[in-house]
Amino acid sequence: MPSRQQARAQASAITPGRQAPEGEGSPEGSPRDRVRALFGGHRLSPAQRRIAQYIVDHLTEAAFLSITDLAERVGVSQPSVTRFASSLGFSGFPALREALQPIALSSVAGSREEIRRNELQAAVDAEIENLESLRRTLADPGRVLDVGRELARSMPLTVLGLRISVSLAEYFAYAARRIHPDVRLVTRGGSVAYDALLQSREAGGTWVVAFAMPRHANETLAAMQAARSTGLRVALITDLSLGSLVDEADVALTAGTGSRLVFDSYSAPGVLSAAVLQAMADADPVRTQARLEGYEQVADQHRFFLED
Repeated sequence: MPSRQQARAQASAITPGRQAPEGEGSPEGSPRDRVRALFGGHRLSPAQRRIAQYIVDHLTEAAFLSITDLAERVGVSQPSVTRFASSLGFSGFPALREALQPIALSSVAGSREEIRRNELQAAVDAEIENLESLRRTLADPGRVLDVGRELARSMPLTVLGLRISVSLAEYFAYAARRIHPDVRLVTRGGSVAYDALLQSREAGGTWVVAFAMPRHANETLAAMQAARSTGLRVALITDLSLGSLVDEADVALTAGTGSRLVFDSYSAPGVLSAAVLQAMADADPVRTQARLEGYEQVADQHRFFLED
C-alpha cells in the first residue's frame, strides 16, 4: 500500500489509467490538480470515483465534512468512504481530510485574491453558491410541493411584498395569475395591508405568500401578524431560517441573497419562487392548461407581444 507521500507524488486523473498532463499535481498546480494528484494511480470502484469527483467539485466544503456528511452528500455508505481513503494509502478518512484541508484553504486564499481583482465576478460566484445551496435543499422537493398544493387551493390567494420585496411579489403574482383564478397583490403596509388581508379571508382565502428580503421591514412582520389574526396562513419566502419573521410563518422556504454589491441580488429567491409556481401549476394540471391556453388566445387576439 503506498504511503501518503507517494500518493501525493502520483499524478493521474480520477479515471484509472489516464495519465495526468505534465506538471499536473505539482505544488504549483491548481487546488483541483493537487487533489487529483492525491487520487492518481489508484484503481477506484464506481462508488469511489463518485466520492473522488465530489471532493474535486466541492473541495472547500468536502475538506471539512464529517464522514457521515460526506457519505450522505455523495449517496454512498460510510464504509465506502473509509475504503476510499484506505485505497489511497491513508489510515482512514480523518487522515485524508487532514491532507485535503490545506489544499482547500489555499483555494479559498486564491479566491480572495480574485475577489480583490474583480468584485463583479465575486458577486456572481456568491450567487452561484446560493443557487448550489438551493439545489441541495430541493433534493427533497416535498415541502415545496406541499406548499404549492395549498396555495393552488386558496381562493383567493394573496401575495404580500413590501419595500425591497415588492419586485419578487409582483413577479410571483404576475405569473400566478396565469394559472390561478384569483390572485391579490399587497404592496403597501399598515391599515391598507390589513384591509386587503381581511377582505381576502372574508372572500374564502386561506393562504398568503409573503416575501421578506433584507433589510427586513417591521411593516412585513406587522402584515404577517395581521394575516394570522384574520385566520390566514402564511407561506414565507425569505433569506433567513431563524428570527421573528420565520416564527410568525406557518411555512418558511429559504434561499440566500447576494450581498457583495451595493444592492442585494435575488437569483436564488427568484428560482425558489419559480419552483413554488411550478408546484402550484402541477397541483391542478387541468386548470393550469385551460388557463394558459385561454391567456394565449387573449394575447394573440389583442397582440400583447411582439412577433419573433
